[in-house]
Amino acid sequence: MNTEILSQVPVVLTIAGSDSGGGAGIQADLRTFAFHCVHGTSAITCVTAQNTLGVARVDAMPTEAVIAQIEAVVKDIGVQAAKTGMLLNQEIISAVAEQIETLQINNLVVDPVMVSRTGAQLIDDHAVKTLRNALLPKAAIVTPNRYEAQILSGLPINTIDDMRAAAQVIHRNLKVKAVLVKGGGMQGKCHGVDICFDGEKLETLMTKQVETKNTHGTGCTLSAAIAANLAMGMDLWSAVQKAKTYVTTSLTYALDIGKGQGPVGHFFPLLKS
Repeated sequence: MNTEILSQVPVVLTIAGSDSGGGAGIQADLRTFAFHCVHGTSAITCVTAQNTLGVARVDAMPTEAVIAQIEAVVKDIGVQAAKTGMLLNQEIISAVAEQIETLQINNLVVDPVMVSRTGAQLIDDHAVKTLRNALLPKAAIVTPNRYEAQILSGLPINTIDDMRAAAQVIHRNLKVKAVLVKGGGMQGKCHGVDICFDGEKLETLMTKQVETKNTHGTGCTLSAAIAANLAMGMDLWSAVQKAKTYVTTSLTYALDIGKGQGPVGHFFPLLKS
């Protein structure tokens, strides 16, 4: 399949759910793509009714509709990178994995949305198994949070050393090219520390800690920023580093909206005084 640059602007595809509150999912991804000056395209896997207080309803898109969206984008426009977010169920995960292979989509960033930052499982065990076996091996990098990394590695994660061990086990056992274990759900000095492993280098990413309750969409934003950077031709480590910096700055300008957990400030240059 032809996926070279067909315009003067790199194109990135997000395959994820819609967040009616605008803080995460497709909405966060497209804002992130725009900030990085790449053209964002999308394939919506599910529609959620949610706000800053939580999710009230989730409706899955028909698998055929997800496939049609991906094909429509890739066959006409072409993509230089893609990311996945909430895929919701086994059928959609299988279909997405098949499309990634059939359409030869490269620079795939998989945010393995399985467990929330608070530890609540979001998809069933059958979907988790399909995600592990069918999709993760196709990724350029996988970005699990603490609880997702525990499921994927089978290891408890309470320290930075635990994160390092989990990253190496995920890389080895699941045959992924690179792993970024995120520390946003960790406590104390581990909070916000990420571990990246590509089979050779085991890197630690540390930035300033931002004290805010408004962190909705950080995982989506990070994976979208990595994909955008890869589409622009960056090497993987540079793409990860720059994405981490972007998310940290976005947290600094997080939006205090609604009655619950607001989103990060994707468009922070417009918010600066």
